[in-house]
Amino acid sequence: MGAQLSGPSGGSKFTVATNSDMNVTPLVDVMLVLLIIFMVAAPLATVSIKLDLPPALPNSVKPLKLPTVISLQKSGAVFIGPRETQLPTLIGDLVSALSVPHPQDETVYIRADKEVKYDAFMTILNDLQKNGFYKVSLITEDRV
Repeated sequence: MGAQLSGPSGGSKFTVATNSDMNVTPLVDVMLVLLIIFMVAAPLATVSIKLDLPPALPNSVKPLKLPTVISLQKSGAVFIGPRETQLPTLIGDLVSALSVPHPQDETVYIRADKEVKYDAFMTILNDLQKNGFYKVSLITEDRV
């Protein structure tokens, strides 16, 4: 806090008014010194470590597998991919087509015509679930 020795306060020449403005010069000086310290110290904080990483092997990528699609048509025909099958033998044909030891790891996609009866659709979903196919996705068409 400083004192104002003279000014337009209208008092006599011996009255001393107080100056309540904050002196920010020391604050700016300290901040500039800190900025310079951090600018000098920041490049020193980055340390490079040389690592010998193994090369990426191109054959380590799994081959792309086509999805398994079960299609239901309005006429009642059932297809596994392009191959036609019947509803009673659907699960056996699906297991032989996939040849996977754990069906719970396999994703099966179902595409059905909009005229397919709900009973036939739910029969297929229940049969898949009873036989361990828990990852079932439905394919729909976008409405335009």
